[in-house]
Amino acid sequence: MRLLLLEDDDILGEGLRDFLRAEGHVVDWCTRLSAARALQHEVFDALLVDWQLPDGSGLQWLAARRARGDVTPALMLTARDRLDERIEGLDSGADDYLVKPFAAQELLARLRAVLRRSAGAVPRQCFGAVEVDLAARSAGLDGRPVELTAREWAVLEALVLRAGRIVSKAELEQLVLGLDAVLASNALEVHISALRRKLGRELVETVRGLGYRVGRAA
Repeated sequence: MRLLLLEDDDILGEGLRDFLRAEGHVVDWCTRLSAARALQHEVFDALLVDWQLPDGSGLQWLAARRARGDVTPALMLTARDRLDERIEGLDSGADDYLVKPFAAQELLARLRAVLRRSAGAVPRQCFGAVEVDLAARSAGLDGRPVELTAREWAVLEALVLRAGRIVSKAELEQLVLGLDAVLASNALEVHISALRRKLGRELVETVRGLGYRVGRAA
């Protein structure tokens, strides 16, 4: 998954970024709202938002995105723990609310739950002979586990979370590679070719001129 982390605490932000990257996610970390606004046209799977930033309110920033029709799943990460504050956070557009300090593994579990709800996805899905387990981050073919690289899994996960929908090459590159990637222009095609070799050519469809698609789960 590609995540936008909005957190001004250097120690917490760096720790979360490194933890989430170690779990195989692409993380763009911003410490200011101005930096996050510069990424407004980038595509993310989820937003992790601190309430109070040095240059404004993360909650108001999220509410403004919601007002523009942005439905990207969002988790508030904040030390504000009063009931009225939690209600305000959820009513302003957050899909979940996590009070600091929190365990990184709990953040990861809540993130998976929010994404499943938003995508209408269940953890384990079948596409013909291919089984994909989003929670376990694993795939199998004809009942046998198939080993995927981190990049191959990232491509598969991005498409499965959008099953039945055409995902353009540009959007898929943003989701899988993020801002920091410096890869060859055909890197995405290489990963998709590897997925087809390991899981069958029928799994990922190329829609000429538009992008790629994984069909609806059976």
